[in-house]
Amino acid sequence: MKKILIVIVTFVIMMSMYSCREANKVSKNLSLEADNFNIVRKLTVINGVTNDVTFQMTGKMSIQPDELQNQLEVIVEVESGNYRKHFIGLSDNTSYIVEDLGNNKVSKYQYELNFNPKMWIPIKPKYVD
Repeated sequence: MKKILIVIVTFVIMMSMYSCREANKVSKNLSLEADNFNIVRKLTVINGVTNDVTFQMTGKMSIQPDELQNQLEVIVEVESGNYRKHFIGLSDNTSYIVEDLGNNKVSKYQYELNFNPKMWIPIKPKYVD
């Protein structure tokens, strides 16, 4: 009985080690594909105080966190073969989510950036009777 238990435990440990290595390879490959503008991603920035989405950006982009500057650096390629770099400042009350939307067949030169208007136009309507 002890031998069977040892074999089972050894097998479970070996499988968990294999899956970790496989996951690391897959993670590295996906990051490389995204940095080569081959994967559509959706970046969402959230204000943690108001729980509002500040803005979203969708397209084929490379996203690099810069912890020293407390920002995200987002690079996109435009149709002319040039690149544009966007900076997204982060603070203690800001978080972000990057979704991998897959290898969709869309142009790598197009991206979409959506701002939440109430974050930029702080107008409160007044009602007059």
